[in-house]
Amino acid sequence: MHRLYLSPGMFGFGRLATYDYFAHVERALVKRFADAGKKLEPHVVDVSPTASIRRRAVRLAELVAKTADDGKGTIHLLGHSTGGLDARLVSSPSARLPTAAENLAWRSRLRSVTTLSTPHYGTPMASFFATVSGQRILYAVSALTFIGLSLGAPPLAAASALLVTIGRLDRALGVELRLLDRTTDALLRALEPATSREVRGYLDAIRRDQGAVIQLTPEAMDLFQAGVEDRPGVLYQCTCAQAPAPTPGKLAKSLVGPWRAISSAIFTTMYGITARHDECYPCSAPEHPADVEAALVSAFGKLPSVRANDGVVPLLSQVWGRVAWAGYADHLDVLGHFPGAVGPPSFWSSVFGRKANRGLDSGDAVHTDWLRSGADFNERGFGALMDALASGMLEAC
Repeated sequence: MHRLYLSPGMFGFGRLATYDYFAHVERALVKRFADAGKKLEPHVVDVSPTASIRRRAVRLAELVAKTADDGKGTIHLLGHSTGGLDARLVSSPSARLPTAAENLAWRSRLRSVTTLSTPHYGTPMASFFATVSGQRILYAVSALTFIGLSLGAPPLAAASALLVTIGRLDRALGVELRLLDRTTDALLRALEPATSREVRGYLDAIRRDQGAVIQLTPEAMDLFQAGVEDRPGVLYQCTCAQAPAPTPGKLAKSLVGPWRAISSAIFTTMYGITARHDECYPCSAPEHPADVEAALVSAFGKLPSVRANDGVVPLLSQVWGRVAWAGYADHLDVLGHFPGAVGPPSFWSSVFGRKANRGLDSGDAVHTDWLRSGADFNERGFGALMDALASGMLEAC
């Protein structure tokens, strides 16, 4: 028996209003283990998206202890974005976590830690969200992430308000922030009551606890690196993704429809924020092992610059352990949230009067996205990524 524990990132969630954030990853890895004659049992940890890494790590430790208390089988941890730091912290021999010792006894059975698009050296996006105005924008982005993934694209009014607000962060923001607040609230009111309560609970957790936002800044991650060790005998593997740098020509090509234009503009703004570079606190290791450099050069033709990123995390910040996969993708693509087939009509149809994509609760193999990055990630790329991760996990056993 193999057990896999998946931890979501800053904009992520486990399962929310029937939408399963890790559904594509779960299915892909379970199938690959089955093809190898192994059984994989996946579990998704329920954590506040922006709670401190230490608190999130405790929730992860306690879930593993609760579901793997038979003392048998091997354990694998997989984290997306911030979730990868949860996995590193909980597996570290030097970690001091506020939980009972028995909740950490399973670490002797830990075989692999996989990190997807994780900011091991921090991200400038966290510094952006750490401001008073940025906290409200984080709330709106989180709401639109859930609604965008389950709908296929958020309503234009809400997305337009987000674009206006981000674009004017360095100006007087009173009007723009009020507009963003109103459109986000109106969007949530449009949800059916049960869904609205769940989504508001998720968003309220973000408002109450934003410890991870500060901890993900490059300055704070400098300290994380000094105190968190790898566990001997455990495979550490990562994915490293970057989106193509936005250009005026690419933006012009996106003007084929109002939603695609707004989506591309939002991504371009986020890419620009994430591309910021500080010589004192670079989002990268001082130097990379030869095998890491070789993997990155093989994927991209040359070693990516310090400004290359997936729209949320700098590419060189994503490096930790063995590079299992590297390629062009944005922050959500690596989870299977990329443009794909349109799903059947769902609850959203009655609300917005249009056909919409939905989650995989009913068995639909539907891929959805809401930020258009131009990475052109697809089923073939996702399959190769999942092959590499499963191979590493199986080798670690």
